[in-house]
Amino acid sequence: MPAIREGRTAELEASSTVPHRPGLWSLTLGTLGVVYGDIGTSPLYALKESLSAAAGGGTVTRPMVFGIVSLILWALIVIVTVKYVLFILRADNNGEGGTLTLMALAQKVMGHNVFVITLLGMIGAALFYGDAIITPAISVLSAVEGLTVASSGFSRYVLPLSLAILVGLFSIQSRGTARVAAWFGPITGIWFLLMALGGAVHIVDDPSIMAALSPTYGIAFLATHGTVGLLALGAVFLAVTGAEALYADMGHFGRKPIQTAWLGLVLPCLAINYTGQGALLLAHPDTIENPFFLLYPDWALLPMVVMATVATVIASQAVITGAFSMTQQAIQLGLLPRMEIRWTSETEKGQIYVPRMNVLLLIAVVFLVILFKSSSALAHAYGLAVTGTMVVTAIMAFVVVWKYWKWPLWLAIAVIAPFLIVDMIFLVANALKIPQGGWMPLLVGAALITLMLTWRRGTRLLIEKTRKADVPLLELIAMLQKSQPYRVKGTAVFMTGDPTTAPSALLHNLKHNKILHEQNVILTVRTEDAPRISDGERARIEPLGDSFWRATMSFGYMETPNIPRGLALLRKTGLKFDIMTTSFFVSRRSIRPALHSDMPRWQDKLFITLAKSASDATKFFQIPTDRVVEVGTQVTV
Repeated sequence: MPAIREGRTAELEASSTVPHRPGLWSLTLGTLGVVYGDIGTSPLYALKESLSAAAGGGTVTRPMVFGIVSLILWALIVIVTVKYVLFILRADNNGEGGTLTLMALAQKVMGHNVFVITLLGMIGAALFYGDAIITPAISVLSAVEGLTVASSGFSRYVLPLSLAILVGLFSIQSRGTARVAAWFGPITGIWFLLMALGGAVHIVDDPSIMAALSPTYGIAFLATHGTVGLLALGAVFLAVTGAEALYADMGHFGRKPIQTAWLGLVLPCLAINYTGQGALLLAHPDTIENPFFLLYPDWALLPMVVMATVATVIASQAVITGAFSMTQQAIQLGLLPRMEIRWTSETEKGQIYVPRMNVLLLIAVVFLVILFKSSSALAHAYGLAVTGTMVVTAIMAFVVVWKYWKWPLWLAIAVIAPFLIVDMIFLVANALKIPQGGWMPLLVGAALITLMLTWRRGTRLLIEKTRKADVPLLELIAMLQKSQPYRVKGTAVFMTGDPTTAPSALLHNLKHNKILHEQNVILTVRTEDAPRISDGERARIEPLGDSFWRATMSFGYMETPNIPRGLALLRKTGLKFDIMTTSFFVSRRSIRPALHSDMPRWQDKLFITLAKSASDATKFFQIPTDRVVEVGTQVTV
């Protein structure tokens, strides 16, 4: 089932997060619903669309069937098994995986000022969102379209029924999915076994299809079909969309359960099903209308449609949760403005809900379903975003292998180049579909990259602008020692992005209120290149004299900052305070366009709009609202 998902932090944590550490088999079962939900529903349409592209509206021939089945099987072997299962899964960041994890690893050794690395991370994240919009639409449509196999009279109900399922799916996101997530793995496991059973029964229709296990059929097909062969190759890629999930979800299940599930169940079931569809088409070419559902007898058709719908909803849910997780990571890494993040479970740390992202995804998915109307039409829009992400993954994996693992340059090239060449071939094949619908994920990706670049550039200019008026913190403390202001009881926490300069909230408090608290903590929150930070490394504090302390709190890019919890850790270092007598001073900037901005006017206005839409800092850092003092300043950029 199509989709790239970045760091999905929720779906089966309900089944994999228990009081004791889950065993290998429970984790392996858990991977089926989250990791393999996407790729596991691709057989619904991958072979059908590939052969339709190969035939170009004509008759499907035996060489076409052999060639396409061979290409699908070897795509599963080369891209998923060799590239991801055996190699990419080794490139983890403290157990986490995904495009932004690769970016963080590369930044560890290359530094945060290497723009190419950041740009690659942005491209990977943006393409993911483009892909995540298509995934629920094409998956649910393809399942519901199975009704038309039973009776053509159902055709007019496909669109409204699909829309109803999708709207319902997005509507329940705010309630969380922890209660039902434990069933995702077992249900998807049954789905894989049913797919294998349907394929195995029909292999006997024409056992010669087993010859398609040889790559020579796929190579011969590409060599003799020219541009049509490339178009078909673009459709073949539908069989491996979702492969990125193996890497993205590694943090929840670990490398071994993901490898065990793929090699022990998922790959064999997929191979048997595709081979069975091929044998059915060789024996009955007229079944090209929907070879997947026609694998099953009439009495089993409706139950399989229901099962397929459930499987695609599970896969779609995993993608939606992945979008929430990706958004959380992008905010922490400074690629997107702050957004409201809610927790939908008191016990599962990964169960998050991002209201704004949920609404945007719903609007985009409904628009796609209404615009394209069928899974076949949507298939043209699919694949380009996934191949783009895989190319980005290969390039950043090269940097990690060369610089972080310290492999010799020649060895890094020798290992990564074959993967990159295969990915580029698929990228070119999918690029041929741009006029038919491939433009959609490119348009979404380009818009999101523009937003990320604007936010990053505007934030940097804002920091540079405010830094010109900054007062060095140590100089201010020395001045206050000479001219003591009036002291009030309690502790004041002043938040700042630069621990070496006095926060503007502190300066305005002194200027207008002419007071200073008994204890003053200058707090800086940092996002590290690691996914999570242990409590032992969370908070650091140093005394600066005259009732001033400088504190630093560190959070991983997969965590959401919690200031009160971090301050509680500081008590162990000797800082004594009462949270109920502590005031948090936060600067609220009012941004206005400058007469002579360093950004184009359109980008200047876009950045100001993004800044205004950013979630309130008090909510984002989880500070008690009745303890916050906001100090407003006006800045031009």
